[in-house]
Amino acid sequence: MKFVDEVTIDIAAGDGGNGCVSFRHEKHKEFGGPNGGDGGRGGHVWAVADSGLNTLVDYRYTRKFDAGRGEHGMGSDMFGAAGADVTLKLPVGTIVSDAETGAVLFELMKDGEKIRLARGGDGGFGNMRFKSAVNRAPRQKTPGWPGERKTLRMELKVLADVGLLGMPNAGKSTLIASISNARPKIADYPFTTLYPNLGVVRVGPSQSFVVADVPGLIEGASEGAGLGHQFLRHLQRTRVLLHMVDFAPFDDSIDPVAQAKAIVAELKKYDPELHAKPRWLVLNKLDMVPAEEREARVKDFLKRFKYKGPVFEISALARQGLEPLTRAIYEHLRKSHEDSKPKAHIDPRFDPARTAQSEAEEDAARQAERLAQALRAEELKAIQK
Repeated sequence: MKFVDEVTIDIAAGDGGNGCVSFRHEKHKEFGGPNGGDGGRGGHVWAVADSGLNTLVDYRYTRKFDAGRGEHGMGSDMFGAAGADVTLKLPVGTIVSDAETGAVLFELMKDGEKIRLARGGDGGFGNMRFKSAVNRAPRQKTPGWPGERKTLRMELKVLADVGLLGMPNAGKSTLIASISNARPKIADYPFTTLYPNLGVVRVGPSQSFVVADVPGLIEGASEGAGLGHQFLRHLQRTRVLLHMVDFAPFDDSIDPVAQAKAIVAELKKYDPELHAKPRWLVLNKLDMVPAEEREARVKDFLKRFKYKGPVFEISALARQGLEPLTRAIYEHLRKSHEDSKPKAHIDPRFDPARTAQSEAEEDAARQAERLAQALRAEELKAIQK
């Protein structure tokens, strides 16, 4: 499946149906009166988070979504039926923004979370609504209100606890394959990872965390080298970064310290907040370094790199040193569990905390206000005549 993490779509809620002008005509009934019903509400456009999805590819080629129009009102006090709603299934972690202003409307952070993207137009009022003591045979009606239309930009940021960071061929894919259920492509050439991979790491019964592996970052990525920064956004929601270093590069002229410093510099250029996240150093491929040289080379690396945080010496391929690493990650995540994950500003109109009952109450209040306005307009016309 093709990985797509950015799309722009157009949505249109349904227009409301028109009100009806009708009068009761029944035999042996002297006073018929108006009986034209209201038009039906236009269909809404909804978004629902689905944990079974991990890409926005469904919206790469189909970019226009229209809800159904409400039916017109009819005689015999019959209201029009509401238009059909449209529901868009999105991956958990999707951010929806206004494409014109760039304002973030909301984020889908939980499986099954449902948000109304566009409200359908209210139905127009039939002539039965305008009956009064001085207007026994009203011929007034109102058209349906138009539904909301928007152009939205959707951006996916995967939800993971741990992010892997490093140069191409540092062993990130091998590590995620060794400690989790993920099976990424692994080969002996750079850039085998072309899109993010997620893996669930099981530490014990009911003890697990999620790791994200993104394509390798190289020096000059901020100027477009390699795959650039296009996938680093997927690390912004992680709580700890694992900076993996190839400690046994295939070319003796390659300096692991220079590579590690280049990664840190590119990270800082991309996002200072991402650079400030807890970042642990993972020295990989230690099994390829002679045993008598390992300790001295590690000390020399740390001295030149000027790093004082947690350091883990592993071999992802040989599965050496992985248990202490995964256990330390889990304990760190457990202790920081009370820290909430960062969320973008949410427009109050799209606050997921709003319930269906509160939305229904708002709809009823808006409908009542519109009816009052229509009645006042008719009274003003009668006075002017």
